[in-house]
Amino acid sequence: MESATTTALTFRDATDADVDALVALIESAYRGDSSRAGWTTEADILEGQRTDPEGVREVVASPDSRLLAVERDGRIVACCQLERRGEHAYFGMFAVSPALQGAGLGRAVIAEAERQVRETWGVREMHMTVISVREDLIAWYERRGYRRTGRTSPFPYGDERFGVPLRDDLRFELLVKELA
Repeated sequence: MESATTTALTFRDATDADVDALVALIESAYRGDSSRAGWTTEADILEGQRTDPEGVREVVASPDSRLLAVERDGRIVACCQLERRGEHAYFGMFAVSPALQGAGLGRAVIAEAERQVRETWGVREMHMTVISVREDLIAWYERRGYRRTGRTSPFPYGDERFGVPLRDDLRFELLVKELA
């Protein structure tokens, strides 16, 4: 298998025409049996949806936000949300096709996202929130230069737009990276 860093990737802003493909990608990376093909699955801690067409459309339409669609061979294989929040940017809605995880694609996407927010918005920090029990995922971000802050926010229990929790100890932890 060719590595994601040697295969041509196209980065572009998502449009309304991409919404269905993006929802399918995000769901496949985090929910249900298809997500178990990759290592980013949340299937053991959350059921239900990860996102929906309305949520994706909101990000696409927001003036302070971009949804970066990543294509290989004309097919969307990854995505991430970039949102300008004053002095920093927020990185979210990150998904890589489960069949392509572990080949460097995620590293390539996050590096391009950091480059774009630094050059386009001039921000010096990238922020993200990760479910605090996702130790393997947090460790992956730490290897990319993100640091745990210990600052947490509550998981939106009862709001099924974000999933149906299978445990009662979920919360989000803020991770931050200084952008050179």
